[in-house]
Amino acid sequence: MLSLGKNRSRLGRWLDDRGIKQEWLVSKSRIGRTTISNACANEHYMPSGSTIQKMMKALKEIDPTVQSNQFWDI
Repeated sequence: MLSLGKNRSRLGRWLDDRGIKQEWLVSKSRIGRTTISNACANEHYMPSGSTIQKMMKALKEIDPTVQSNQFWDI
């Protein structure tokens, strides 16, 4: 799936490649839209540890092998 010229982070590209909408991640992780939008658009955005944990729990429903270091330098 194409990102249509939008700035995308590694997380944003990962979601795009799988056809997953940001809204799905908002719903599954119970994290606010602004935070998810920042995480998907800004390569330099670094969520808090608890936010990363919530996102990763949701993303593992799609791919159980996904790791947080695929998206953030931690």
